[in-house]
Amino acid sequence: MEDKKILFSAIQPSGILTIGNYLGALRNFKKLQDDYNGVYAIADLHTLTVKQDPAILRKNTYELAALYLACGIDPEKSILFAQSHVSAHSELAWVLNTICYPGELSRMTQFKDKSKKHEDNINMGLMDYPVLMAADILLYQTELVPIGADQKQHLELARDLAIRFNNRFGETFKIPEGYIGKSAARVMSLAEPDRKMSKSDANLNAFISMDDDPATVLRKFKRAVTDSDDKIIYSPEKPGISNLLSIYCAFTDKTFDQAEQEFAGKGYGDFKLAVGQVVTDKIEPIRQEKNRLLNDKAYLDEVLKSGAERAERLAYRTLSKVYKKVGLVARKRG
Repeated sequence: MEDKKILFSAIQPSGILTIGNYLGALRNFKKLQDDYNGVYAIADLHTLTVKQDPAILRKNTYELAALYLACGIDPEKSILFAQSHVSAHSELAWVLNTICYPGELSRMTQFKDKSKKHEDNINMGLMDYPVLMAADILLYQTELVPIGADQKQHLELARDLAIRFNNRFGETFKIPEGYIGKSAARVMSLAEPDRKMSKSDANLNAFISMDDDPATVLRKFKRAVTDSDDKIIYSPEKPGISNLLSIYCAFTDKTFDQAEQEFAGKGYGDFKLAVGQVVTDKIEPIRQEKNRLLNDKAYLDEVLKSGAERAERLAYRTLSKVYKKVGLVARKRG
């Protein structure tokens, strides 16, 4: 890989992504791959911490691979692979488990949240997946990790484990930093604008999926919750309109002041239509390209195979150092 900083990012193939995922992560990947060595994983092992339908998980893995590519990831410039195709992730996670303490994992906010949601399946993977996440990051001598607010705890654990290992066994891992890109809108539910937009929302009108066609996008925005008066201004007292303004500005790169001036004197109907249109203009070409790629499974398999081979070379370079440092006998090959 070229002499650029290594940036690692992983997304779980656990269902259709929303425009919140697009604004927060996916749209940045194309820009970032020119400035960094991008390593992008489909975090399929992480999905196993909650019950999965095997056929749907396989389908979602292909869907996410196609979406990455449709959003502009170039498999010649960046490494795109399925996490389960590189066994070094699981191998390093085991070593890191031996220097991680149960108290650290039980304090994780997401473990507490997911335990409440999945009370019938509180498994060790659910508690331990932050260690696997640390392995994902540290394997590639990652310097930068794009993170949102809900991932800060996990990055801190990865940093703590890297420092702990380096102190105990000698310099081995680079200490990753969080990458905070251009501030993205916090996209809220179209039905309940005081809650974050979620693909798992039971109300299908509450979120815009990256798979929604133009008619569906426009229909959902027309039904979006607004506020009692008719002024299109950004204000904490107007969560519905403020959410729509955030989405509009994120997709057009306009400021709130510019958007407010643009829609001064106009009604909510015209405004909602405009928001729906700018979102459609951006995501419809992506949706069409994703569907085209899904019709070429042989190409997707080749991208994932090539990506895994490239990732494996980097990963085992690190894992070999780790095994040597902890005292494991090197396997004789040939």
